[in-house]
Amino acid sequence: MRTYTHDTPAAIGTELAERIAAGIRAANEAGHAYVLGCPGGRSPMPVYEALAARLAARPVDCSRLIIAMMDEYLIVTPDGALLPPPVSAHYSCRGFGEREIVGHINAGLPDAFRVRPGNFWMPDPSEPGDYDRRLAAAGGVDLFLLASGAGDGHIAFNPPGSPRDSRSRVVDLAEQTRRDNLATFPDFKSLDEVPKHGITIGIASIAELSKAAAMIVWGAGKRTAYSRISEATAYDPAWPATIVVECRDAELHADREAADG
Repeated sequence: MRTYTHDTPAAIGTELAERIAAGIRAANEAGHAYVLGCPGGRSPMPVYEALAARLAARPVDCSRLIIAMMDEYLIVTPDGALLPPPVSAHYSCRGFGEREIVGHINAGLPDAFRVRPGNFWMPDPSEPGDYDRRLAAAGGVDLFLLASGAGDGHIAFNPPGSPRDSRSRVVDLAEQTRRDNLATFPDFKSLDEVPKHGITIGIASIAELSKAAAMIVWGAGKRTAYSRISEATAYDPAWPATIVVECRDAELHADREAADG
């Protein structure tokens, strides 16, 4: 795994946005889709913001770009079923992706270049395994942006202890993961409001389906995450985000506040 330290989170965003734009252009020239694996939350926001600005300034045809989200909360219905929250919910991962990723990218592009609605992908809690098959059929994920939980190293919604061979599945969310997400989604008023279940892409899914992976770690709150990941030599189930070291073409991108703390 290659490690890069940047002056600011914005610098991380700029570097990865240029790489993504170049990858989309190359995929267009080759006549196939570019698949971008995307987490929700704060860590990747500098990338999404920089990518939207880059594409608005120098448009690239994103009509074949596939945005593949990593996870979604699930809420318990009165009859006991587990279903995604409404897209309008402040913590909806689908809502985040539609607004903060696709919405911002499309805002700066002409109609013909915009991401198509059918190219926004989410795992389906009724058929979790279909997500892995769908990504494999697309040729894999060209670049998987990754993020680590600050308190327990969760990646997507994979909790500590997740098996190395785990695939996309429905999981019970670890309490620390839920506490981390109080900061990710500040409209939660208490831990009791954070859902206890989610659907997530698996650990093996990330490692085996990604052609390249970029772990994004910034801010003082991610110093432990930086230390655990940068020192890892193999997957450590106690800190699931360490799976990045087993991904092909893996990179760790940190700002100085995280790396030098």
